Amino acid sequence: MSGGADPALPRAALVQMIAGAAAISTTSVFVKLAHVGPTMSGFYRMAFGGLMLLAGLAATRRWRRVKPAEVGWLLVPGAAFAIDLMLWHRSILYVGPGVATLLGNFQVFLMALAGFVLYREKLGWQFLAGLALAFLGLYLLVGLDWSVVGARYRLGVLLGIVTGVAYAAYMLSTRHAQRAGHVRLAPAQLLCVSSLLSALVLGAAALAESEPFAIPDAQSWSALLGLAFCGQVLGWVLLTRAMPQLPASTIGLLLLLQPALSFVFDVILFARPTRAIDWIGVALSLAGIFVGSYRRGRAPPPAAENALPAE
Repeated sequence: MSGGADPALPRAALVQMIAGAAAISTTSVFVKLAHVGPTMSGFYRMAFGGLMLLAGLAATRRWRRVKPAEVGWLLVPGAAFAIDLMLWHRSILYVGPGVATLLGNFQVFLMALAGFVLYREKLGWQFLAGLALAFLGLYLLVGLDWSVVGARYRLGVLLGIVTGVAYAAYMLSTRHAQRAGHVRLAPAQLLCVSSLLSALVLGAAALAESEPFAIPDAQSWSALLGLAFCGQVLGWVLLTRAMPQLPASTIGLLLLLQPALSFVFDVILFARPTRAIDWIGVALSLAGIFVGSYRRGRAPPPAAENALPAE
């Protein structure tokens, strides 16, 4: 190795990061494949995923007693993530997995704005450049045909964007609970508790919507179990193992595999009509998300606030 050169990135961490992002990219596909309503698919993702995490923690003897106060502080993040899934799953059904996942990733700009307002973090030129690129790409992808698409599609786009608000609320409330010392759970246990709390909120919402809890067929069972395992367990475990070993810029780039693969899956599995201008729009949006969220330096410590998967 020549003098002054950066050490090679750990191969195992790179593989884990790629595999984790790929696992999470399948969640929108599973939502589309399950023959249940959008709130119910969110309920089973959180319930099955939370129980899988609980079983793993119990089997490895890593579960510790959760204080009632900690549960109280996690109610807001749990409810915010439940709302996030209710909105996002509807967006998936209305506009497809690819566009819905891409829209959900616009939350990076909301997180940056929240950091500026709440913590006086600097935005920099990257934020404005990324925002401009992302919305130019979004315009090419959905704006050119806005006057001819139906009301259902338009609603799906709006729900996908608002999804980012709910997800930002989830991340910010989780971060506050941790930084203020109100919650001192290990990352896996925090995700487990948050998942189960979200399941309770989603279950109550499903009752209010009169959605049946019955899982109608084998395809739905497979899709919902895959949704829980890939979204709440496998993807999260791989990402939390890889993130502490990689630079923040590499993490941001590899996380773009999630929306990129979701769009590709949408085209391949669900025959989404896609023109050249659509691919250009996707590429510009992904570039904008990366530029807008770019931060120099190493990845932060493996705290839950930095490791929770993006939907």
